[in-house]
Amino acid sequence: MKKLVTLVLTLALVAVAFGAMAGGKVMLYSSMQEAQLQAVKEAFEAKYPDITMDYYFASGGKVITKMSTEHQAGQIEADVVWLGDPSDYEGFKKAGYLQPYTSPETDHIADNYSDKDGNYTAGRLVTMGIAWCTLDGIGITEEEAPKTWNDLLDPKWKDQLIMTDPAQSSTSKYWMAAMMQNEKYGPAYFEKLRDNGLQLESGTTATHNVVAAGSYQVGICLDYVSANLINEGSPLAFHYTTEDVCTMTSPVALIGNCANPENGKLLIDFILSKEGQEVLVANNLVTVRDDVAMTIDTSAIAAINMTVDFDDLAANTDTYLETFNKIFNK
Repeated sequence: MKKLVTLVLTLALVAVAFGAMAGGKVMLYSSMQEAQLQAVKEAFEAKYPDITMDYYFASGGKVITKMSTEHQAGQIEADVVWLGDPSDYEGFKKAGYLQPYTSPETDHIADNYSDKDGNYTAGRLVTMGIAWCTLDGIGITEEEAPKTWNDLLDPKWKDQLIMTDPAQSSTSKYWMAAMMQNEKYGPAYFEKLRDNGLQLESGTTATHNVVAAGSYQVGICLDYVSANLINEGSPLAFHYTTEDVCTMTSPVALIGNCANPENGKLLIDFILSKEGQEVLVANNLVTVRDDVAMTIDTSAIAAINMTVDFDDLAANTDTYLETFNKIFNK
């Protein structure tokens, strides 16, 4: 009888230990829109019902500030971080925020979408383009809408232009820095935008909403945020520029010494998996995998992508942001 009781207790302890390993929680910090984060959470928890996925959603700038503050206090409270600007991750590496993890799902992801040291991998593709208001009476047509970045300098858009402040949005910061380093544009381009009345909004969603409301006719906007609003019936339209398309490989990464490293790896694997990427595509995002169907012709976009020097962005984005802030008297 004693042996039986011992066996039962042993099995119970094993079951508890296994449940603890298989369950628990995972924390994600991200600047991705909350609708997409909620879709990922629901799908992940359906696959792993014993794991609770929590997330902190804020602008890229706020997420980075939170990570910096927590790191200085001793530990970043996230297990995984997922922002829009890949150049931020070089800074994270240097600051010691990350730990290497190479997911088995990268077999279906282009090599240049992953960090050479294994610290991060693109989890989605995000592209900056031009959105415009379609409200009856005050909106404009696709034919009228600017097609290139230089079209935004046309005097007819004077005081009708808006973008998200690069200090607040990692995707806007990436676009700004890519334009700054490009000899076709540079600081002179932003001086011309300022002179044409470009205004700055504090948040990405707010930027898109004020264009949809007709407060500004044209916005420098994101593809998937625009698609979200359009699907909800907002009077907004969007297209990619016809040259110098600016696409970002929004990375996911595992935080160093995080509280739930195994669950963090499971979350990264899920995000990068075919199943996870199909969830993203169903929610207006662009996949990084080569085996997930898309209605968007990513090869056509890639053919006119702006050339970006990632090493330069990693080293000089802060300098570009300082230049931008001086131009806009911030």
